Amino acid sequence: MNGIELFLLGRTLTKLGEQAIPEPGGRHSTSNRSVLIVAADIRENPGTSVGEIAERTGFPQSKVSACVARLREAGAVQTAADPADRRRLLIRPAGRVSPRVAAVRAADVADVLAAALGPDALAEVTAALDTLARHLTPGTVARVRT
Repeated sequence: MNGIELFLLGRTLTKLGEQAIPEPGGRHSTSNRSVLIVAADIRENPGTSVGEIAERTGFPQSKVSACVARLREAGAVQTAADPADRRRLLIRPAGRVSPRVAAVRAADVADVLAAALGPDALAEVTAALDTLARHLTPGTVARVRT
C-alpha cells in the first residue's frame, strides 16, 4: 500500500463511519465530520478556545463556532469565560455523557460494513479494523509529523 492508497482507504472509512452515525435531527450548518473533528480536538485539548481549535484544525473560526454551538446543544461540551480575558470562551468536554453523545458512541458499524462488503468479509474486516484501532490512535499522527 502506498500513501495515496492509504489516503483513499481513510476517505472510504470516513464515509462509512459517517453513514453509521445516527442523524441528530433538525438542520445544521455543520457536517457530522466537522463536528467530530472539533469534538476530538476539544477532547485532546480541554480548556481551549475557538481560535486555538481553528488554528489546529485548519477550519475557519465561523465553522468552529458553529460546531461548538452544536456540541453545546447536544450536551457534549461546556463553555466558560476565560478568567484572563472575559471576551474569550474556553471549551471543554462535558462532565457527563449526554444522550446524543451516548447514541453516537453506541452506533454500530456492522450494518454499514455488511452493506458495503457483503456478509462474508464482515468478520475479517471488523477484526482488521479492531487491530488498526488498537495501534493507530489520534496521537499517532502527531508522532509521525516531521
